[in-house]
Amino acid sequence: MITEMLDLDFMRRALLAAVIVGVAAPTVGIYLVQRRQAILGDGIGHVALTGVAVGFLTGANPVWTAVVVSALGAVLMELIRERGKASGDVALALLFYGGLSGGVMLTHLSPGGSTSNLNAYLFGSITTVSQQDIVAIVALAAFVLVVGLGWRRQLFALCQDEEFARVSGLPVRLLNLLLAVTAAVTVTVAMRVVGLLLVSALMVVPVATAQTVSRTFRATLGLAIALGVTVSFSGVVVSYQADVPPGASIVLLAIGVFLLITAVAGPLAALRARRAVARGAGAHPPAGAATAPGGAAGASGGTTGAPAEEAARTPAGEAAGGAPGTPRRSGAPVGHTTPARRRP
Repeated sequence: MITEMLDLDFMRRALLAAVIVGVAAPTVGIYLVQRRQAILGDGIGHVALTGVAVGFLTGANPVWTAVVVSALGAVLMELIRERGKASGDVALALLFYGGLSGGVMLTHLSPGGSTSNLNAYLFGSITTVSQQDIVAIVALAAFVLVVGLGWRRQLFALCQDEEFARVSGLPVRLLNLLLAVTAAVTVTVAMRVVGLLLVSALMVVPVATAQTVSRTFRATLGLAIALGVTVSFSGVVVSYQADVPPGASIVLLAIGVFLLITAVAGPLAALRARRAVARGAGAHPPAGAATAPGGAAGASGGTTGAPAEEAARTPAGEAAGGAPGTPRRSGAPVGHTTPARRRP
């Protein structure tokens, strides 16, 4: 089956584009999810629709016109949000309605224009991915990966606490604009495979799935990319076999994987928690239990007890955040913990 598809030029291009999109979309989506901006991709997708219509009207490649228009729309939305002229959801609504209306109007004004021309961009199409599209997708995806991976520490700090990032000296405004533009570019990269109306799902669902089983930023990003590539490739295969739009098959596969992993991860997490509680109860005997020989004498000031430094060992050392058996440093109050700094 795969060999048969690889014999077709358009399927080779579609599968290559799907793999690239599967890598790029979660790379940006992880930052949007952390910032509670998971729906941002939908708004930018509607603006990109206007860019596609501009391409129809001018005869230019719709991919590049969509990049320009969607990037301008994302920057405008970020500036509106930053200056407090409107809340974030109002600015996003402006993108939704303005982008969709502009796309429909400009499409009708273009030579031989019809809204049916937009279907391949709204829901994706494996048969319309040209060699020029592949070149554009590769170039734009390279930009997305450079920003998403090369600036991951700065973007991670921005998403965790914007005020802390500003106090730390990071260029918060520049990073916000860069993230918005990168999201716009990602939408344009994915529109030929997933479609403008469904691209946000590929940016969000693999990340949400990875978060259910991963505990660190790096592990979440790696697993999200792996899931994105898997569902994108598989979705294109299903699209070819079932003769359905690739965007729908990709998103439904992603949601199915999310539901499956969530159903399995919940009971496993509960089982690990019960085992941890059981191990903790076994490691700390109840009060009044027999002590080692010499313990009582040591506690009452006898000479046969444990050395004085043992008094600073666990459980006081553990309460201070140290490892079991590690002496507590002099002057550190019992119960004081030093929070661990998360690293991206």
